[in-house]
Amino acid sequence: MAEKLTWQGTLVSVQPRIRLTRSFDERSHSYLGYSLGVQGTVSGEDRDFLVGIGKGAHAKPQFRAGDIVSGKAQPVGDEKTESVEYYRASGLKLIERAADVFPLPPPWLGVPPDLTVYRARGHRRLDVRTYQAKCATCIWGCRMPVEMIVDQWNPSQRRYRFETFCYGPKSCTLYRAGPTRKVPGRRGMVWEEEDWVDEDATAHRGEDE
Repeated sequence: MAEKLTWQGTLVSVQPRIRLTRSFDERSHSYLGYSLGVQGTVSGEDRDFLVGIGKGAHAKPQFRAGDIVSGKAQPVGDEKTESVEYYRASGLKLIERAADVFPLPPPWLGVPPDLTVYRARGHRRLDVRTYQAKCATCIWGCRMPVEMIVDQWNPSQRRYRFETFCYGPKSCTLYRAGPTRKVPGRRGMVWEEEDWVDEDATAHRGEDE
């Protein structure tokens, strides 16, 4: 097991940490916890970095952007399957709570909801450049590591990539869907995840929910 490194800094984002598994036209999610975007120091080096924490670690402190936090964490074992640089965080300490005043959304800041809320809301695909430029601090944004099982009869054939999604209100003025996503299958087949998938996943929500 890798040695844990000491880190500290100001949170610039708190987003859900979710892994997506695709098998042609089927998909499933693993709700791992939360991703802390930190502007600070790790092992004595000043830089921006991402720390993954579990649901339980977030339950009491209810982290939010602007908080000053410290802890220990180890480098991830497989960068293909994690959206963060460090995980298995321990010794988390809320040094200073952020002010209660946030700018008008979007993006939405504050404390992110429980992971069950994300599951219930459903997501829409989010353009990568839009995520990077406007949504990387929003509690409704999410960058997921994606594991694709190319051949169901030969599960060892897998590919990996990252995809960005939005769980936020459908009326958000910053939202851009971007191009549809294609999933490889056996014998060169390709499945395209068209707009109706997102529409179906969020059909139970109103425009401002």
